[in-house]
Amino acid sequence: MQLNPHAFNGDGDLELAEWLESLDDILRCQGAGRAREILCALQERLVGSGIQPDGVPLNTPYRNTIPLSQQPAYPGNLQLEQRIEKMIRWNALAMVLQAADSGAGVGGHIATYASAATMLDVGFNHFFRCRDSDYGGDLLNVQAHAAPGIYARAFMEGRLTERQLGNFRRQLQPGGGLPSYPHPRQMPGFWQAPTASMGLSTASAIYQARFAKYLQARGLKPDNGGKVWNFIGDGEADEPEVLGTINIAAREQLDNLVLVVNCNLQRLDGPVRGNGKIIQELERSFRGAGWQVIKVVWGGGWDTLLQNDRLGVLQKRMDQALDGDYQMYSTRSGGAQRQHWVENSPELAALMSSLTDEEVGEIRRGGQDPKKLYAAFARAAQTSGRPTVILVKTVKGDGLGASTQGRNTAHQKKQFSAAERIAIGQQLGIPLADEALARADFYRPAEDSEEACYLRQRRRALGGAMPYRRVDCAPLPAPDRALLDDFFNGSGDRALSTTMAAVRIMARLLKDRGIGKYLVPIVPDEARTFGMEALFREAGIYAPGGQQYQPVDADSLSPYREAEDGQILQEGICEAGAMASFLAAGTAYANHGIPTIPMYIFYSMFGFQRVGDMIWSGADSMCRGFLLGGTAGRTTLNGEGLQHQDGHSHLLASTVPNMRGYDPAFAYELAILLREGIEAMYTRGEPVCYYITLYNENYSMPAVEPEERARIESGVKRGIYLFQPAESGAGQGASVQLFGSGSIMQQVLQARELLAEWGVAASVWSVTSYTELARDAERVEHRKRMEPGTGHQSRLQEALAGVEGPIVACTDYMRALPASISRWVPGPYATLGTDGFGVCESREHLRQYFEVDAASIAYAALAALCDQGEVSADNLRLWGTELGVFDGFPRAMENEFLGGESGG
Repeated sequence: MQLNPHAFNGDGDLELAEWLESLDDILRCQGAGRAREILCALQERLVGSGIQPDGVPLNTPYRNTIPLSQQPAYPGNLQLEQRIEKMIRWNALAMVLQAADSGAGVGGHIATYASAATMLDVGFNHFFRCRDSDYGGDLLNVQAHAAPGIYARAFMEGRLTERQLGNFRRQLQPGGGLPSYPHPRQMPGFWQAPTASMGLSTASAIYQARFAKYLQARGLKPDNGGKVWNFIGDGEADEPEVLGTINIAAREQLDNLVLVVNCNLQRLDGPVRGNGKIIQELERSFRGAGWQVIKVVWGGGWDTLLQNDRLGVLQKRMDQALDGDYQMYSTRSGGAQRQHWVENSPELAALMSSLTDEEVGEIRRGGQDPKKLYAAFARAAQTSGRPTVILVKTVKGDGLGASTQGRNTAHQKKQFSAAERIAIGQQLGIPLADEALARADFYRPAEDSEEACYLRQRRRALGGAMPYRRVDCAPLPAPDRALLDDFFNGSGDRALSTTMAAVRIMARLLKDRGIGKYLVPIVPDEARTFGMEALFREAGIYAPGGQQYQPVDADSLSPYREAEDGQILQEGICEAGAMASFLAAGTAYANHGIPTIPMYIFYSMFGFQRVGDMIWSGADSMCRGFLLGGTAGRTTLNGEGLQHQDGHSHLLASTVPNMRGYDPAFAYELAILLREGIEAMYTRGEPVCYYITLYNENYSMPAVEPEERARIESGVKRGIYLFQPAESGAGQGASVQLFGSGSIMQQVLQARELLAEWGVAASVWSVTSYTELARDAERVEHRKRMEPGTGHQSRLQEALAGVEGPIVACTDYMRALPASISRWVPGPYATLGTDGFGVCESREHLRQYFEVDAASIAYAALAALCDQGEVSADNLRLWGTELGVFDGFPRAMENEFLGGESGG
């Protein structure tokens, strides 16, 4: 829009008008690039003169970014596409209505898809491409609440049956049904990614786009295109994971990423920004972060009015009106809308006088105009060098009648009367009788109809049906056992931690010809904490532009080396970003056909507790890989205290059904588990993930005798094995069984020696996974219930067959972890653990405080023998005094978390 210089008054205004005319002339004759160059030079001169401008405006006027003059011709058959869109709208609505009519109370959402229908149809008809030999393939994340529309399109294409649609949100019904939201685990050949947890899809999409670039840089994926299209709602942008992760997308120039924000101006309860403008707010955020921002605010019906707005009065009114106003406009008649637009402005009244009230009411927003949407999508698809966000203005519940469209209650609308259904169906032109419309029957045109043929033709041109999840990834061989032989030989006099052992195993695997190139080490700015700096020199840290500076430690043995083809993903202080990278690497087998193996090592306290929702999303995605909880346990981390000491991550991990949690004590156990995990996930293709805890306590690692290796390997994988039997002939008839895990195993071994001094023989068992033992026992118990009379036995029962004496289990985690197997343990069973908050102390005193030190373990064993009558109460008190367990040192069990007085 050119400004009329005669609209200015006075010399100053005339001078400004001349500047504006000059700018218009530059734009017209030399283009936008030259205009931008001149404006930047003027700003630099101003700053150089000591005058700080108010800042480069991060907002453009409240109008479409792409003017009519730059709008490309629409390539499709608009008439046909609009008829198809209406049919899909009806079927999406009918799914929810039929679910409501069933009386099952399963719910459903209608309004979100009604607002997003046009933009998604433009994408499906012209942009979303499948992976093939020549193209990398697009990843498509849709708003979770818009799922009915995606199902309805798949029904129109013949991918889903009428029975499946009729069983929306009822997956256990005869003939199958459909889940409420995008869940790859429940529809593994359909959905590409879960989006039902608000905010997570944006972070996931950003790091998926980044990982595609990583794969290209490392030569694992050809540079053959592929976009990540991520659709979210404007209210969803309030989630911190959305705006909190956008900087990396611009910093790493992720031009393969397109974020589409459906700005229907409504949250679940009311307006997103009733007193502001969410589109302008998001534009500021994304422009400030360096994204290309494309706004699709107004439909084509506004083009003529905006072109004729010589005085800028319409644009001024558009800029002034708030989202609360616009939400209200969408519920009003054309005449009422005109009154609000004009607001005592004769100039605006004159401008809009060319339209009737009916025409004013029919003017659409940009999100309902396929031509405007196509222009925005086309520019985003062609953009190079930076990510794109498209801010699309829509109406929530568009086309669903006065009781729903634009109303605060639109999100909760799940039912319509028969009259409303008939009216909506007739408005959409659905060729069904009124009785069928009242029942909300589905409608699919004949196979040879124009609509059906057009649908198939458009998807064939784009490579096939979408969304579509295809796994065509060749299995990886597990690493040769000989590669890890060293870890079975023990460390001799050298002390090392399981964390150090993990890094050494990782280094060994990185050099393996079979799987080394597929390994993806991930760390959130704690590599040196975990001793991973030795990997920097050889593997390198991924950086798209390489290392353009000389690191301060360039002359050291382990310099901080960034490289364009670096293998390590060092994510900075961002657990959410690191977890998103883990999800991207762990799903590459499906998204790219590349079996990358993520090994994400982190402070165990900041894993499940901090990004548990993303871990659950990974389970839904059937993500593969290793989560390595470093500096694990409540008592191994000296001096750190409450918010660093982890005593519950294994319990949290146990809530994820496909997460296999292990707590190894020794280097060889870790080697066995990492090899087994690779074989399970990448050779056998099991849809599981592994959580393994690592400790920072150094001690001598034992060796494994060759003849014992097979037995121990089996026991480690199954969850329990006898590590050290009671000495033959030891004791005076009294015997106990001690269970140990992780670094607490060292306290268990010391307790065994203490017990020997009082003539008690103790066998030591290594329990690598209470979770797997409990799950197996539950499965066997269920099998016996369903197959009465059979003699099934669990792994735990098999291992402990014939074992005598009470059992004491000790862990650096809460007692609930070992207690999870108590039902299947023969004889008396005592559990010791670290319930309560962490405390800033030395390792020795922490263990005394939580009663998981050697003396406390030995005393618990003696107390169990006392309960059986094998040790007298007098001797128990005597030995307890000698062990020091009655000393005045404060105890966690007496602390305030259990209601007692503070231990100080």
